Amino acid sequence: MHTLKQLKSGQLAGLSKLTLSENLTEFPSAILTLADTLEVLDLSNNKLSSLPKALAKLKKLKIIFASNNRFEVLPEVLGACENLEMIGFKANNIKYVPENSLPKKLRWLILTDNQIESLPNTLGECPRMQKLALAGNKLKTLPENMSQLHNLELLRISANDLAKCPEQLLDLPKLAWFAFAGNPFSAADLHIDTVPHVSSTSYQLHNVLGQGASGVISKATWVASTDFPEEVAVKVFKGEVTSDGYPKDELQVCLKVGQHTNLVKPLAQVTEPECLALVLALIPPHYHNLGLPPSLKSCTRDTFPEGFSLSPRHIDKIISQMQEVYSHLHGNQVCHGDLYAHNTLVDDEGNIIFGDFGAASMYHMLSESQQNKIKLIEARALNYFIEDIQSLKAG
Repeated sequence: MHTLKQLKSGQLAGLSKLTLSENLTEFPSAILTLADTLEVLDLSNNKLSSLPKALAKLKKLKIIFASNNRFEVLPEVLGACENLEMIGFKANNIKYVPENSLPKKLRWLILTDNQIESLPNTLGECPRMQKLALAGNKLKTLPENMSQLHNLELLRISANDLAKCPEQLLDLPKLAWFAFAGNPFSAADLHIDTVPHVSSTSYQLHNVLGQGASGVISKATWVASTDFPEEVAVKVFKGEVTSDGYPKDELQVCLKVGQHTNLVKPLAQVTEPECLALVLALIPPHYHNLGLPPSLKSCTRDTFPEGFSLSPRHIDKIISQMQEVYSHLHGNQVCHGDLYAHNTLVDDEGNIIFGDFGAASMYHMLSESQQNKIKLIEARALNYFIEDIQSLKAG
């Protein structure tokens, strides 16, 4: 994190990555002094509502983030930034996306949690687009020419107002990670009770075990004696919408999938007005993450710690288990939407536990043809997973 004082004093001269969060209401003109070097600009968590035309003077700018601000219109000047590749304006109040606001080199666009009802056709004219996050808006339709986004690999359209399945997306040749729950076309009026309901007062939360886009997982113990294990994990869902969709859809998907040796095991559910949570079997501490999330450079592909490798035996075992998980999910007409190594836990024997259903979508309500295409989309994610794991072969 940098300060405006540092920037104005010249201490940041020659900087390639700038992060400013000081409740800014106006774009600091001092940023333009970095025109010859600045490649990444992060103005998230401020009170900005506009950007100046002079932003286009930042000729080397490749990435701009401005989440959690007060924008109501995606700034048109973004389209004039000739080298801009990544745009992130999550959690603003954006209602309008001008047709000239999308630069031709764009390959990563995050507009999650805004108020957008429609998108310009110029979105379909971004041939390099790989990652597109539109969840949590008010989209009623999507541009037909999105069928031209032949490099699109990850797409989030959950929690919108799409009445019809956007067929133009289902044949995209590289689409692998697809989330679409929480739309009228994918509505699933299910209330699955395969696990019992419990009160949020029936357990006590302890240390945080992990957290993601949709919630926080904590270790917990029961307040009163139950038939459950004494120690469990509890995932408490965040807010009304996440970067992947509605928490209530994630809860229902977890229950619809049912039990499998290699999936996190649900034990109970909490569905109170002020608390939505899932009680899970506690994962043994000797399990660890198989991979790391994608980086800005890898965009959609997993990353791994430097020097990390696996034996051929473990590689074969991990792949075999994930193939079984894929079959189990789609046998229950569920698309995980986030089939990645970083959502997979593994132990020293190569046993895996797969979880994080935040981007998962049920698809039993779709036509047979649409269902088959959804399966093929996630089959690509499985193939990418296999490629990544095989690349870790020791020696």
